[in-house]
Amino acid sequence: MNKKPPRHGLARVLSKQGVCSRTEAARWIAAGRVSVDGRVVRDPEFPIVQGRQRILVDGGELGAAPRRVYLMLNKPRGLVTTASDERGRDTVYRCLDGATLDGAPLPWLAPVGRLDKASEGLLLFCNDPQWAAGITDPERGPDKTYRVQIDAIPDDTQLRALEAGVDDEGEWLRAKSARLLRSGEKNAWLEIVLDEGRNRQIRRLLAAFGLDTLRLVRVAIGELALGELPKGQWRALDEDDLRKLR
Repeated sequence: MNKKPPRHGLARVLSKQGVCSRTEAARWIAAGRVSVDGRVVRDPEFPIVQGRQRILVDGGELGAAPRRVYLMLNKPRGLVTTASDERGRDTVYRCLDGATLDGAPLPWLAPVGRLDKASEGLLLFCNDPQWAAGITDPERGPDKTYRVQIDAIPDDTQLRALEAGVDDEGEWLRAKSARLLRSGEKNAWLEIVLDEGRNRQIRRLLAAFGLDTLRLVRVAIGELALGELPKGQWRALDEDDLRKLR
């Protein structure tokens, strides 16, 4: 018995081709910009058998999949990690405005994971959803390393407690490792490594032990380090960079 070919929602099909995000695809569809086999479709979940139906955006063929692009940004504090913000706040895309690569404008790119508005450091972008899913996978993805300034001088017992973990409103939060880098009279810098990704995980973990986060900088994903990349600047990843993330 022959299996029926898989069907996927129209918005998902557009995003998988790397032409836009799934959210943006849903906006295009709702605005009547997308047709399937000559008929305008306004349902983002309209079932598609990829390769069997003719999809047009603004009357034009989608064409070949765009070149895959992977880059890293040194995210400044104060920017939100989203394509657009309903409150009008500046987003990380401000750092990519007018950017070109090899003389051509950058294709549509999506952030790989997130850094909250108050956090800084290494943020990846790509137009390869499958690769991005591997990076953010909580079980198989690479570790993430952070430098964190706190408002106290922790002792070894507190550091081990961060590694042991704590229940926070029904969610278990822990660091893979936590170590003291340096300290002053009132503040200290820690290196915290996570092997899973939860919303505001480090801030919540520290707060559970009465520690306030003053500054949080992601400095590495896997073996890929932020290095000397200036704040607000980006660079494309090369094959050696991609190898460090595998």
